[in-house]
Amino acid sequence: MRMMNRRKFLKKAIFFIPAVGLLRRLVGDAHGKAAAEGYDAANHLYGMGIDVDKCIGCGLCIEACKKENNVPKEPFFCRTWVERYVIKKDGSVVVESIETGKEKGRQKTSDADILRSFFVPKLCNQCENPPCVQVCPVGATFATEDGVVLVDSKRCIGCRYCIQACPYGARYLHPETRTADKCTFCYHRIVKGLLPACVEVCPTQARIFGDLRSMASRLVRFKRTKRIHVLKPHLNTEPKVYYASLDGEVR
Repeated sequence: MRMMNRRKFLKKAIFFIPAVGLLRRLVGDAHGKAAAEGYDAANHLYGMGIDVDKCIGCGLCIEACKKENNVPKEPFFCRTWVERYVIKKDGSVVVESIETGKEKGRQKTSDADILRSFFVPKLCNQCENPPCVQVCPVGATFATEDGVVLVDSKRCIGCRYCIQACPYGARYLHPETRTADKCTFCYHRIVKGLLPACVEVCPTQARIFGDLRSMASRLVRFKRTKRIHVLKPHLNTEPKVYYASLDGEVR
């Protein structure tokens, strides 16, 4: 009962905390304590590249993410997932999750009917203009100076507004904490100079992580040498997950 009263109170409360102090406290609570000595978020801007042609749908990225971030084992709780797109000869499209094996609205098709197929890894797009941040009534979802959108689980009231606002389906309500959860680019790792777990285990280097403010970054080279697309560009969320060789059927 006390928890419910607290949640109701927080939904109505207005917090008068200076923005700089709030951000420093939130990052410190969430991940900043593990940062490398001398790390300055203002000097970085992180993003990820996905080379669709290289993804083989092995699912190692999903397993690594779950282990690294204590994501529930159930398939419908994911910080990252991989979809298999099957383009049929009649022009129709079948989409299925390689983790669950459950197709989304269509039946499986025989190999004889397939024109082409490919895998598309998906995750939080770490938007420059994140709708989830805009709708959070208590400031639990926030963007860091280095371009990562995080969730303060101590502040989150589980209202699900951010989950509904995300156009990429990249958020879920954690079944144990009852707070919003999502990909953080393994923020606790990258502030120490490490790669996100999904990038580290990818056997084909289909995922490229880097600092957009560094000309020596693999991600900067990836963007310069590939034809780049983002998901749902018409929404103007300015995603920082960039796709190469993305088929027009992908949404």
